[in-house]
Amino acid sequence: MNTEITLADAEFVQRFSSTRRGARLARRLAVHQLDAWGVPYGSELSDDVALIVAELAANAVVHGYVPGRDFELRLKALGADGLRIEVSDARGERWPALCAKAIDAEAGHGLRMVEALAAKWGVAERVVGKTVWAEIAIGNRRDAFVRPGG
Repeated sequence: MNTEITLADAEFVQRFSSTRRGARLARRLAVHQLDAWGVPYGSELSDDVALIVAELAANAVVHGYVPGRDFELRLKALGADGLRIEVSDARGERWPALCAKAIDAEAGHGLRMVEALAAKWGVAERVVGKTVWAEIAIGNRRDAFVRPGG
């Protein structure tokens, strides 16, 4: 099915506990929400969003953790252009950066994966904490959004 995004104002926002379980739940609910919007589980777009959410949520839990504070996931359809993924945490002084580690290193490659999958990504300040965001272009994908029930 070759369709455009028809949910221009579609948005999903949820807070999660800053735990591994919270990060896993964020990834699972993200693909569930995409499915509800018409992007099937296991599609290229769903898989890419799952990987980006998993990485950003894991980073929020590991590097953005502040005791007693949750992290937030936001998915927003950008019309026919794509999808924006935002993960916000309470740790504003620790911004992510691409690591210059060796290719055989066991860690530090997550943001490189985000960079490879996203059209663009970045970090924005918040009153408390920061938001790490990534935008995925839909353009020529096989599995863009479809109208619910359509």
